[in-house]
Amino acid sequence: MEGIQILPGPGPVGSRLCAQMDPPRRILVVDDNGDMRRLNAEVLIDSGYEVEAAEDGAAAWRTLQAGHYDLLITDNNMPNVTGVELLQKLRAAHMDLPVIMATSELPDEEFIRSPWLQPAATLVKPYTVGELLGTVTEVLCATESAREQTATPPNRQSEPSAKALQFR
Repeated sequence: MEGIQILPGPGPVGSRLCAQMDPPRRILVVDDNGDMRRLNAEVLIDSGYEVEAAEDGAAAWRTLQAGHYDLLITDNNMPNVTGVELLQKLRAAHMDLPVIMATSELPDEEFIRSPWLQPAATLVKPYTVGELLGTVTEVLCATESAREQTATPPNRQSEPSAKALQFR
């Protein structure tokens, strides 16, 4: 890992702040390549995220069932359970978790046949540290923004009016 320079991700400062609110965002990194898994985890930890790692989709699925995460970053071509199979499990379980697929070969045909499996973003290996951090920031900010927009405002009609509170 020596000689690797960690640069800030692209985008305005405000967008970087949105992805690193308190408490820190929890990310699960899944890759069967140990060096890639460790590098991604270290870069994300150094950027302020809480990170756990899994060596394949089967281990990732067990980890996802045991804890809460804000983001999943997964390879596709892995033994036991592939990234696409992991996405299928997530969708079947109705888990609302954004996914970044970071892989050397995107399963485009699978995404065409099953568009509901489409991840929030994709990264094609090899990618830079800046691309990783920028994509993580974009996905987390978009997810946060979507959650804020779907939050239901209080029903003002059910609140008592000032007149209703007056005693006569």
